[in-house]
Amino acid sequence: MPIDKTATPWQILGVAIRSEIDAAAFYTRLQRRIKNALLIQKLKFLALEEEHHKKILERLLGQKYPDKPNDVPESSLMPPIGVSLPDHPAVPALFEAALEAEETAEAYYNEAAERVEDDAGRKILSYLGRVERSHQAMIRSEIDLIRQFPDYYDVEDFHIAQDLFHVGP
Repeated sequence: MPIDKTATPWQILGVAIRSEIDAAAFYTRLQRRIKNALLIQKLKFLALEEEHHKKILERLLGQKYPDKPNDVPESSLMPPIGVSLPDHPAVPALFEAALEAEETAEAYYNEAAERVEDDAGRKILSYLGRVERSHQAMIRSEIDLIRQFPDYYDVEDFHIAQDLFHVGP
């Protein structure tokens, strides 16, 4: 999503902070739809990462623009994760939406880094973009598992060999 050319640097950071808040909340809610213990831990990790990003951005906002309004918008200008999904989407669709949101966040950070005037801010935003890319890899891996094993997320402890049977002595 291209950044609004009229947005001020502190507004751009505010939008990013709102996006991180929304992403953390999404991953926390998604945990309630999952039974697989390992996948729940991965979602907790993603939520924790998004919370950490929020803190980094808040610190950057406070340091770079202490005299500017630092209130975060109540809703993000970036589309929230899963905005186009039906009321009760299937879990695989939620992972697809999360992947799309992580791709959008990476693009947003990369564009924001290009607009920042100082090297430190540029490095922070570039770092956040790269971390969003690592989230994409993690989510892609989970999507692949869900496609290959459709009940993967819906069982507490997934055992790939549970359907095998012994044929020898």
